[in-house]
Amino acid sequence: MNKITTYFKESYQELLEKVTWPTWSQLQQSTVIVLVATVIITAMVWIMDLGSNQLLKLIYSLFK
Repeated sequence: MNKITTYFKESYQELLEKVTWPTWSQLQQSTVIVLVATVIITAMVWIMDLGSNQLLKLIYSLFK
């Protein structure tokens, strides 16, 4: 049990003293980058989905 307590105490101290936290502006900038990347990737997947849907409809119509 002592090892677990020591682990949590040392982890807490590391978070307070050794971790470099981003500033508010850095955090906002990173958030915007993630949101833009998410929108772009979502749009790419949506376009690929539409394209594959149309291709499959074309293939199915050939074999009717």
